[in-house]
Amino acid sequence: MSIYAAAVVRYFEAWNATDADALAKAVAAAWAEDGTYTDPLADVRGHEEIAAVIRAAHEQFPGFEFRLTGEADGNHHIARFGWELVSTDGSAPVAGSDVVTLAEDGRITSVLGFLDRLPEA
Repeated sequence: MSIYAAAVVRYFEAWNATDADALAKAVAAAWAEDGTYTDPLADVRGHEEIAAVIRAAHEQFPGFEFRLTGEADGNHHIARFGWELVSTDGSAPVAGSDVVTLAEDGRITSVLGFLDRLPEA
């Protein structure tokens, strides 16, 4: 498995963790300690703030799961990939794409997220 694919697997493990302990462990495995996450709705740094953003997403979309769309593509410790937020009925009202920068150990140092599809208001 490439460094990019491995980082993306850990990223989705974090985004799909709902138990507090599992979430803390998954965020620590996926992100460097001073890692960042930035998208149109959040701009945070560090494991606790990243975990808070993930918890908020699960509160807004209970029972939904984040899924990779396609494959991760990467070069020079930078990867990009698409994702969807999928409901138990199979609908995916939210989708986006992210660009991540990786540390030498393969953990994420930064995420730049873009929202490509949002639910209608």
